Amino acid sequence: MPGRAWDNVVVMDHPLIQHKLSILRDVGTGAKEFRELVKELAMLMAYEATRSFQLAETTVTTPVAETTTYVLAGKKVAVIPILRAGLGMVEGILELLPAAKVGHVGLYRDPETLQPVEYYCKLPEDIGERDILIVDPMLATGGSAVAAVEFLRAKGAKTINLLCLISAPEGIDALVTKCDDVTIYTCAVDSHLNSHGYIVPGLGDAGDRLFGTK
Repeated sequence: MPGRAWDNVVVMDHPLIQHKLSILRDVGTGAKEFRELVKELAMLMAYEATRSFQLAETTVTTPVAETTTYVLAGKKVAVIPILRAGLGMVEGILELLPAAKVGHVGLYRDPETLQPVEYYCKLPEDIGERDILIVDPMLATGGSAVAAVEFLRAKGAKTINLLCLISAPEGIDALVTKCDDVTIYTCAVDSHLNSHGYIVPGLGDAGDRLFGTK
């Protein structure tokens, strides 16, 4: 990570995550493998992002004896991908949290201003009662993430976390400045943004690599 300290940023340095991220970055990785890696990385990230979930005691009977064990204490979750690239992360998270509801926020980045423009939104009706996991592979300028958080706040969302595979310092700074109560989970913080707003070294356009488009 560059020489900065962000209290609400969690960089996941698990060896499996870093290994898979290296393959994901490689320009030679095709769309099929890229999609599989994004799914796997999202699942590993969700494991860490749910660490603070509360537990409740319960009693089960094993083949040997009755015992006290623990289950999730009714935690309600919503996974909100930022279209379109965020879709690639949803399946992996649902593998761990199959009861989670899924909403969608459609934002695209204006190529001239680099600012986000909203074009679609569909959220669970009880969004205000759920812990929110916004998912987007890249946190570049931070514009889309900030816009998504502010939009969800306006719809009643309270507890919001962001899961992204790769982040730029500029994007983290933007989100921390405007949404300082959002925890950012990321696999890597890269060097900087180039003049086109792409993360360097990054992995290119995550949406194009997921869906085989240009």
